[in-house]
Parts: sequence; structure tokens; C-alpha cells
Amino acid sequence: MAHVSDLIATDIESYLATHEQKGLLRFITCGSVDDGKSTLIGRMLYESHMLFDDHLTALEADSKRVGTQDGEIDFALLVDGLAAEREQGITIDVAYRFFSTEKRKYIVADTPGHEEYTRNMATGASTADVAIILIDARQGVLTQTRRHSFIVSMVGVKKVLLAVNKLDLVDYSQEVYDSIVSEYKKFASEALELEEITSIPISALKGDNIVDNSENTPWYDGQTVMGYLESVEVESAAQMRPFRMPVQWVNRPNLDFRGFSGLVASGTVSPGDKVRILPSGTESTIDKIVTWEGDLPLAGAGRSITITLTEEVDVSRGDIITTAEHPCSLADQFQARVLWMHESAMMPGRQYLFKSSTQITGMNLTRLKHRIDVNTLVELPAKVLDLNEIGICNISLHERIAFDPYDEDATMGGFIIMDRLTNETVGMGLIDFALRRADNIHWQAMDVSKESRSESKGQKAMMLWLTGLSGSGKSSIANILEKKLHALGRHTITLDGDNVRHGLNQDLGFTPADRVENIRRIGEVGKLMLDAGLICITSFISPFASERDMARSLVQEGEFIEVFIDTPLEVCEQRDVKGLYAKARAGELPNFTGISSPYEEPVNPEIRIDTTEMSAEEAADAIIEHIQNNA
Repeated sequence: MAHVSDLIATDIESYLATHEQKGLLRFITCGSVDDGKSTLIGRMLYESHMLFDDHLTALEADSKRVGTQDGEIDFALLVDGLAAEREQGITIDVAYRFFSTEKRKYIVADTPGHEEYTRNMATGASTADVAIILIDARQGVLTQTRRHSFIVSMVGVKKVLLAVNKLDLVDYSQEVYDSIVSEYKKFASEALELEEITSIPISALKGDNIVDNSENTPWYDGQTVMGYLESVEVESAAQMRPFRMPVQWVNRPNLDFRGFSGLVASGTVSPGDKVRILPSGTESTIDKIVTWEGDLPLAGAGRSITITLTEEVDVSRGDIITTAEHPCSLADQFQARVLWMHESAMMPGRQYLFKSSTQITGMNLTRLKHRIDVNTLVELPAKVLDLNEIGICNISLHERIAFDPYDEDATMGGFIIMDRLTNETVGMGLIDFALRRADNIHWQAMDVSKESRSESKGQKAMMLWLTGLSGSGKSSIANILEKKLHALGRHTITLDGDNVRHGLNQDLGFTPADRVENIRRIGEVGKLMLDAGLICITSFISPFASERDMARSLVQEGEFIEVFIDTPLEVCEQRDVKGLYAKARAGELPNFTGISSPYEEPVNPEIRIDTTEMSAEEAADAIIEHIQNNA
């Protein structure tokens, strides 16, 4: 689920191939700012004489000096290099580090402790087997400690190493250590779904209990940090689950070969196995498992393969190949846990892109049930999710997808949320379960179509979407436009912003979230008007480009005509027929578009009306001319 660059993915593959005979442990270091993450990693590398991977270019010079007589200097240089490298990279991605001991190979996600980079920490945790949660002994359990622990638990990490660091700065006090461990375990028992918490008192700077048990903590006789990492059991649960392989590529180099390539997410597969292709439900049989090294008799989770089938069936990128006996479920509505990762809040009704494995479809948040306060664990009411907030949500997808709940299969139950316009990742989520309505509600086909209704009226159904600032002239133009169309014998309906708020949308205010929902409802009502074969004229400020884009996506190409009533703000203020701008300037109207709330101008509208050069009558004629020329 975590986003990893092509370079990092190549490094991981190369590294694992070099140390194939060793077991792999993925872990993450996290906690609050200055809890000692870089120092701990540096001490682990230095004390254990770990084998460095060439990917650590920023540390290359220092790593070569480890083990020389000037050891203390080398350790300081190593820690400085780690910290510098992480600080340079935290605004882009997680710093992944690859190294090994004689017993095991490791991938560590080195993440920043700053609250504004919580998204990076969540990315690293999503693939970890173990989390090392660091706590500064002087500070105790902090907000960020709780937040990181909650996210670790949320993404399915079941084992935590609680490293109480900087014991040297509190005179290696057992009382301080015991108090912190007790507080953390109380929090964990109430809030987290963890199987195992192992606490260790350490000083990363001095090396206490990192590799060898320290004489400074005679009251502690448990494992060291490296002892724990070398011995902790990592369950191969992915191999035990039913077979799942998201199709990344359809491989057809010639007419004699057609294979389906992807990474096995879970389970195992062999030639002769019966499989089902989702979402189509078509079944077939595995013919061959093809790799660069030759055909395989068996392939399991984590292996990249190409599958050929005995029957010629339709398979595309984004499909999921599963075992026929235990296939994934299919649904388009879910309850999910969402961590929001963008400065602009997540809002109900706003359209996003949903990506799970290789499946991509449209998504909107239908209901934000509550957000979770990670300090108090209280479920709080909320209308939106802000940056770094976690919420329990109902989401609706444009298409049915193949899925397993996240707690059963992280690959098939995890997803990211992307902005529709920029493709930027804005959130991550975990599917809890499909909503019952997903199975209970089905689209009912009707014999009388939109086309037949339009034909009976002698016109093409379309949506004329007038957008612009308050006072730009939208309602006046819409009124004249409908009268002219009516005179031409056209069948029309006008949806006006103020009129609709007297009925359908009377429960909505003017917050950004309510504005999004206002336009979502209008888009859906407008679509129904088009289904009736009408020319639907809408007159709404509709300040956000994403919502206008959403309304366009509801209808067929050519049916949505965006009309930008381009009137400068100063002209709208001079008109101020309703006295709204004066109130907004006086601070009496919050969230007023153009003053305290943004208006995102259309970039490529079908029609642009400059009301400083054109009257409302002329504007209506220009719109009708466009309709007639493009009918």
C-alpha cells in the first residue's frame, strides 16, 4: 500500500536477492521528535557491525570507517549522517534502509517524528512486521507517541518494541522506566489491537541494552534491542491465506503467448489450480507459471510471476486472479478507517480516486461517522477530516471491486485516496467490511431510455451549468435563457441556488463541506432531469473545480456545458444587490466566496460570458447560439 519509488523498489529487489538465504524482518522506528530514532539506528549499525547496502550513499564514507580505532568519532559521524539524510528526505518519502547481520536481513523505515509528517510514518508502517516506538525517558508518553502507536495498530502491525530511551539522563531510574511502561501499556490495552509489547530500557547514545545487556540497568534482565530483532518470529501468514494476484500487466509478445503478470499478494499457486477472474467471475485453470529463471512448479506470496491459462478468457490490468474455491468478495460500498494526509480537508460528497492494488475507480465519502481523538480515544463528531486526522467513514465507489477486509489481507483491504485533478495521494484507508446496502441495492433497468424521452421532445438533453461569483448575473441570464428556449419550443427546467436552498438543500450551510454537498445533490438532480430528456439550466456559484468536474462526470460526453459568467469581483461588489458583500467585508458572513472563501475559476469552460461587455440578453443569445452550433 505504501508508495515506493522505482529506484527504491529496484534496490529492495537487488538487496533481497543478495541475501536470499536469510530471513527478512521489516520494521519501523517511530515516536515523537528528538526521541532518538537516528541515534538508535546508528548505534545498532555501529555496535552490530551490520552490512551496509550501497543505497545508503549519504553514509558511504562514514560506514567504511566503522570498526576503526577511532570508534567514538565514527559513531558520531554515522549518527550525523543518518539524521542529515533523513532530514533531507522527510518531505518526499520515508528513508528506507537495507542492511543485515549474520542471522537476518532487515528493511527499516526510518520516519520523522514531526506531526506534519505523520503521513510519511503511516506509509512506512503499512509494510512493517514490527514497530520500534521510542519514548524519551524525560518526556514520557506524548501525543505523537499515542498517534504513531494508534496508526501502527491501525495498519495491522501486531508487535511493538517499546524502547524507553535516554535512561542515562534520568540516572537509569527503574522507577521512571516502570512508570512509562505502565502508562503506555494502559493506553495500549484501551486503544490498540496489539498481540505483543516488549519494553526495553535503553540509552541509544551510550549503547545500553542495544546489543549487550548493560551494567547500568542491573534491575533489567530481559532482551536487548538486537536480541529481540534477531529472534522475533515473523509469521508467514500471507502464504497461508487464499491465493490473490492483482494483474499489473497483460503480456502478449506474440500470437502464441498471452500471460498475466503481477506480484502474488497472498497464498500459493501451481499449474492445474482452478482460478477465478474478478470482477467478471470467469473461471479458468493455471497452465504455466513463467519467470525469467524458467517455469515454476509453485509460487507464493511476494513472488513476481506471469501466469498463463488453459482457456482464452478476458483478463485486463486491474483484474484480480484468485483461487476459485475461496475468491475475494465484490462490493462498491464500505466502512473504512481513513487517515487523511492532505492540507485540504476530506469532505463528504467530494469526488476522489480510489486505488487498491491495481484497481482504480471513483470514490466519494458518503458519511463521516466520527473521527478519533488519539489522546483521549474519544469518538468525536465531525463534518470533515483534516490533515493527520483518523476517521471511521462510509465510502461509495463508482464500480464494484474485489476485496478482503484489511484485517484478513492487507493488500486486498488497503487503499490510497488520490485527488481526481492532480492524482496526488491525499489519504490512505483500510476496509473494515462491505455495507449491506452494497448487496441489497441493484440498478433497475428501464425500458424507456433518456434518448427516447429526448427524442419525444425533439431535443438533445443537456446540462447548462452557469457558474460565477455572487452578483455576476447568473440568475438573470438563466431566467432570460429559459424564456428564450421555451419560446423556441424547448422543454427546460432551471435549478437556482437560492431556490433550491429553500427546499432540497435547506439543511445545508455555507461551510466548504456544505458547499460540496450542495453541488453534489444538484449534480444528481440535474442528471435526473437529463434522464427525463430535459435541458437543465443550473445557476450556482459552485466555487470548487472538483465539484463542477464531478457534475460533468455524471453525464455523457457533450451533455455538460460549463458557462463561466466572468464578472470581476469589484463589479460584483458594486452591484451587491443583496447586500452580501458589505456584510462579508464587515465579518458578518463567514465563508463568503470571493472574500473569505476561494472561487476556483474554470480553466476551459465551453462558454465564457464577460458581463462587462455583454448584457444578460446578449449572453442568453450567445449560449443558445452555442447550443445550436453544437447540437
